[in-house]
Amino acid sequence: MEGLSIRFLADLPEQGRLLLDCEHDPWLVVLSYVLASVGSLSTLTIARHLDQVQRRSMRLVWGLLGGLCLAGAIWSMHFIGMLAFQAPVAIRYDLATTVLSLLVALAAALLAVYYMVTPRSGLSRQLLAAIIIGLGISAMHYSGMAAIRSEAQAYYDVGLFSLSIVIAVSASFAALLLNRYVRHGSQRRQRWMKYSAALVMGAAIASMHYTGMAALNLVVPEGTPLQLRSADNSVQLVLIVASITLLILSLSLAAAWIGRKLDDKERDLQRVTTLLVQLDQAKASLEQAAHFDPLTELLNRRGFNRVFAATLEEHAVTGRSLAVMFLDVDHFKRINDSLGHDAGDELLRVVAQRIRSALRERDIIARFGGDEFCVVASLDSNADPRALAARMLEHMKEPISFSGRKIVMTTSVGISLFPQDGGNADELLKHADLALYQSKGSGRNVVHFFNPHLKQKASFELQLEEDLRQALQQDSGLTLFYQPIIDLRSGALSKLEALVRWHHPQHGLLTPERFIAIAEANGFIDQLDNWVLRRACIDLNSLDHMGYPGLKIAVNCSALNLANDQLPGRIEQLLNSTRCPAHCLELEVTESALLSNINRAIGLLENIRALGVSLSIDDFGTGYSSLAYLRRLPLDTLKVDRSFIQDVAHSSQDREIVHAIIAMAHALHLKVVAEGVETAEQLAFLQERDCDQVQGYLFSKPVPLEEIVARFPPHYRPLERVAARS
Repeated sequence: MEGLSIRFLADLPEQGRLLLDCEHDPWLVVLSYVLASVGSLSTLTIARHLDQVQRRSMRLVWGLLGGLCLAGAIWSMHFIGMLAFQAPVAIRYDLATTVLSLLVALAAALLAVYYMVTPRSGLSRQLLAAIIIGLGISAMHYSGMAAIRSEAQAYYDVGLFSLSIVIAVSASFAALLLNRYVRHGSQRRQRWMKYSAALVMGAAIASMHYTGMAALNLVVPEGTPLQLRSADNSVQLVLIVASITLLILSLSLAAAWIGRKLDDKERDLQRVTTLLVQLDQAKASLEQAAHFDPLTELLNRRGFNRVFAATLEEHAVTGRSLAVMFLDVDHFKRINDSLGHDAGDELLRVVAQRIRSALRERDIIARFGGDEFCVVASLDSNADPRALAARMLEHMKEPISFSGRKIVMTTSVGISLFPQDGGNADELLKHADLALYQSKGSGRNVVHFFNPHLKQKASFELQLEEDLRQALQQDSGLTLFYQPIIDLRSGALSKLEALVRWHHPQHGLLTPERFIAIAEANGFIDQLDNWVLRRACIDLNSLDHMGYPGLKIAVNCSALNLANDQLPGRIEQLLNSTRCPAHCLELEVTESALLSNINRAIGLLENIRALGVSLSIDDFGTGYSSLAYLRRLPLDTLKVDRSFIQDVAHSSQDREIVHAIIAMAHALHLKVVAEGVETAEQLAFLQERDCDQVQGYLFSKPVPLEEIVARFPPHYRPLERVAARS
C-alpha cells in the first residue's frame, strides 16, 4: 500500500484474495462520533464569538483557534475510526503521510471557519464553499487512508467512494447553513441550536468517514497468514490520538471559557464606554443647557455668574476696573404682540449678534432672559465705558429686515463700575439695573451711570412697598380726604372727590403721587382701589345719615384696573355689601387710560353704568381730546384739567379752549367740572361760560370727612360765601 495512489475494484489483479472479514470496535466508533461532535461544538462556539470581535488581530487569532479545533476533531475522529478498524493482516501507519493528512484537515477546517464568519454570503457562494471544504475533508480522509502500511493492497468501491465525497460536501453545506441559523433568536434558542448543529455536524463527519471505510477493500496474495488484529503501532497511535483528543477538549474548554470571559469583558467595556460617551454627551448637554441660552447661544444668568465671579476676582487682584452694563430692548413687547413670538425670537438673535459685534473679544456678554442683556467689559487705561455703550447703541440703530419689513430698535443702557460702585457681583448687577431703570424712565435709548441717589431711591421705594402692603392688610394708616365740588347753578355742595392719603409712621402724610405708582408697579393697585371704593361707600352711608341725601362721591380708577374685566363685578359686590346707593357713586377715569384700549374700555364702562354708577372723564384736554372717541363713551361728566384754568383770567387762548370744551361737552349732553379754581376771576369766567361745577382751593383743599362736615353743613351755600368775600 505504498504511495498516495487510489485503486478501484475494477483494477483488481487476478492473483490474490479479497478480504471481506474486517471489523470495527463499536466503542471506538462511538468515541470517534463524540470527538467529531465536540470539535464541531467548539468550532461553532468560536465562530459565534468571532461575530463580536472587532480587532483584526484578535479575529485572526480566534479564526486560527477555530480551525485547529475543527481540524483536530476531524483528524482525531478519523484515526480513532482507524483504531476501531480491525483487519486479519498486520497494519501500521506512515508518519509523514499522517502529518500530511493533518495539514490537509487544517486547511479544510480554516476554510470552513472563514466561510462560517463571512457575513451575508449568498447561497451559491456557500454551495461553492461547501464543495471546496468537502473535497478538502475527503482529501484528508483518503490521504490518511494512504498512510496505511501493510502486506494488503487497498482497493475502493467506486459507488461508496463517490458517496463519501457527496456526504463530505453535504456535511459542509449543512454546517454552513446551520451556522447561519445558530446566530438568530434568543440566547436560549441559540444555545440549543448550537448543540443540535454540533450533533448533526459530528454525525455527518463520522458518516463520511465510515462510508469511506466501507468503500475500502483489502487484497492480499494467496497463502498470506491471516489473523484479525489491530495496527502494529497501535500503542503509538493511541498516544497520538489521545493527545490530540485531549488537546481538542482543552482547546474547546479554553475557547469556551476565554470566549465567555472575553465576551463579558468586551460587552462590559463597550457598555462602560457607551455609558461614558453618553455621560460626556449628557454632561455637555447639561453644561450647555445650564450655562448657555438656547435662543442666542450666549451665556445665561447661571453661566454669566460663574464667569463674572472669576473675572471679578482677577480684576480685584490686578486692580483693573470693570464696567457692568445692563441693556434692555426698548418696546420689545410690541414686536411680540404685533408680529408674534417667532419674530420676537428672531429679533433677539439679531440683537445678540449686534451687541456681540460691538464688543471686544475679551468682553463678556450674556442674556438674562426676555429682552435683557448684560455685558462685562474690562477697562484699560484708554477704555471708556460710555464710548463702548454708545457704539452698541449705534449698532442697534441699523434697520433690521424680517417679516417683509424694516424695523429700527433701540436699547436703554445702565452702567455700574468696579470698584467704585460695588465690590462684589451682586452689588454691581443691582446698581447697573438701577441705572437701567433710570435710563428707561428718561425716555429710553440713552445711557445712565449708577449714582448713590438711585440706590437711596430704590431702597426708599422698596420700604414704601412693604409698608403699603402691610397698611392694606391691616387697614391702618390709609385714609380718604375729600375736596368739595360746587354746583354753579344752585351754589350748593354737589359732590366730593375722594383722594387717598397715607399716614406713614416715619414719613408723615403722603399724597398719592408718592405711592400710587409703587402699587401699580408691584401688582396690588387693585387692592388699593378696592379699599378706596369701600371706604367711599361707607362714608356715603355716613353722609346720608348726617343729612346729606343725594350727595355724590367721585372716586378715581387706576388705568390698570380699567383693563380688568372683573371691575364691574367688584363694584357691584361693594355696593351690595355696603348697601350704598349706586347713583351716589361716580367713577373717574383718565383720558389716557381710556385711549390705551378704547373698545375694551367702552364695554367695561357700559357695564359699570348699567349698575347706576355715574362716569366721569378726568384731566380732559391733556390727551387727544378727540370727539371721535368722546361721543362713543358712556359718560356723564367731563372734568377740565387745571392746566387750562390757571391762566384763564389772563390768557385769551386758554379762555377759548375752555369755552370750546364747555360747548362741546354740552353738545354731547355732558356736565362740565372745572378743576383748580383758585380765584374769583376764574370763577366769574366759568360762570359766564355756563360751566356746571367747579372745584379748587377757592372753596377748600382736600380735607378729612370730619372737616368737610364741619365746614360745609347741610343746605350750606359755599358759592354765596365766596361771592360775599369778593
